[in-house]
Amino acid sequence: MAAPMKWKRLVFSAYTPALSWVFTRLTDRFFRTHDRRRGSAVLLLAPLLAEADSAPLASSRPPGFTGVEGLLSRFHWMANHVPAFRVPGGHIHILHSPDEFYQAMKARIKTAKSRVVMASLYLGTGPLEQDLVDCMEEALERSQEDHAPDLKVSFLLDYTRGSRGKHNSRTMLLPLLQRFPKQMRVSLYHTPDLRGLLRLLVPERFNETIGVQHIKAYLFDNSLIISGANLSDSYFTNRQDRYVLLEDCGEVADFFAELVGAVGDVSLQLQPDDSVHMMEGMVHPYKGNRADFSASAQKRIMEVVNTARVRQSMLETECSEGPDSDEMVPNDTWIFPLVQMKPLGIYLDEQITKQLLIEAGGDSIVYLTSGYFNLTRTYMQIVLGAAADYRILMASPEVNGFFGAKGVAGAIPEAYVHLARQFYNKVCQLGQQSRVHLHEYHRPDWTFHAKGLWYYVGGRDRPCLTLIGSPNFGYRSVHRDLEAQIAIVTENEELQMQLQQEQEVLYQSSTQVSNSTFNQPDRHVKLWVKLVTPLIKNFF
Repeated sequence: MAAPMKWKRLVFSAYTPALSWVFTRLTDRFFRTHDRRRGSAVLLLAPLLAEADSAPLASSRPPGFTGVEGLLSRFHWMANHVPAFRVPGGHIHILHSPDEFYQAMKARIKTAKSRVVMASLYLGTGPLEQDLVDCMEEALERSQEDHAPDLKVSFLLDYTRGSRGKHNSRTMLLPLLQRFPKQMRVSLYHTPDLRGLLRLLVPERFNETIGVQHIKAYLFDNSLIISGANLSDSYFTNRQDRYVLLEDCGEVADFFAELVGAVGDVSLQLQPDDSVHMMEGMVHPYKGNRADFSASAQKRIMEVVNTARVRQSMLETECSEGPDSDEMVPNDTWIFPLVQMKPLGIYLDEQITKQLLIEAGGDSIVYLTSGYFNLTRTYMQIVLGAAADYRILMASPEVNGFFGAKGVAGAIPEAYVHLARQFYNKVCQLGQQSRVHLHEYHRPDWTFHAKGLWYYVGGRDRPCLTLIGSPNFGYRSVHRDLEAQIAIVTENEELQMQLQQEQEVLYQSSTQVSNSTFNQPDRHVKLWVKLVTPLIKNFF
């Protein structure tokens, strides 16, 4: 009897996300009218499974380019939609390893004077994470030696992931919140799509599939690390990601501090007694009206984006009209912050990423990587119909973060193998094997979580643009989660060399996918996984 019961639990677990979606779609019709009358969307999931294509952005790409201004003019159309920050390329450093990422954060926390801002999915509960918290405690203690302490520490985490289990992100930060209540802030974002009966019925862990806060930005005074890595021990030791450090880039740091602060304002605020409440005047994410919450959150966040965009545009106009200056450190690099928050009606990253992929011509090579290869239908169509060459790097099953997991989660790597094979078959059917190549990352005892792209244009041997941050190019990133990344456009040769080295090192640990790859025994996909994958692929 035990075996049949175990099988039933397995099937129920596998279908939980799918059942959540079906249940939501069926009940949404019933409650929609009720919601208009009562002002509470009981079971509404904003990002439905049908992908609505947003209109492509207009760009002003010149036919050719030479030098710094020519290169930047090719991509400067992004400044019409998002803020554009001009910085010295020498202030940007690519970090290569989890330990380098971890040590960089610890060192900068220890020396922070005015602000530490940490945005992540969650904070882990192990010794390495505790060391990070201890560094913050020491920095706060030092700041209190002054009569008017200036250091402020702010965390933005996801509510569901940060509250998972008895010992969690909240319990890790409560001692700091209790000891430094005037200097410490912990905001827990709760998706507006997890509400009503859905919130009551979907169990812990599975409720994270509905939508989470996924931004990874770590700020220390005027320096900033943008990454796809969370604040957890594996991301500090043997989980490969990408990380870029922007040193002494005050305007960019200010923008991300304001962006994280804006998301924090529409999030639940953790209290010293472990309770949570919304700031006064803010709509509650799951008790309040769904549309009202999204509208108010969108307004608050887009105020930050639009204010920065206008301000930077005015500054650039002033600089272009002013006399030429012989600066010792040239501002040869542009930073474009890209934000994607579809549940709140914000889709800037999606629009700009699509336009970049569409405009990649036959003289370009795009190296694209995702730890979870599950391209949206739109991105897939662009890649398959583009002129540029694509080299796509994904996790092999043994370096997938879910490899060896207990229960149904252990089958997720198989689902990714199934999705990769479907994509590879489409490449072959269209005769695109010479232009679109798939690569699998391999590394013993490591997992793979890197995401982003490197853009080689005009036959150049070094990339002039990269996207780096939290998005995975999948359905979740586009429709469910809060995401942010930056586009870096640079003519700085040293920075281009760093980007090239980063890309080459990652791809050196990979093998190219072929038909024989999927015939290997460890690429066998069980029938039930093939059947379930179409139902749940938009939840992971």
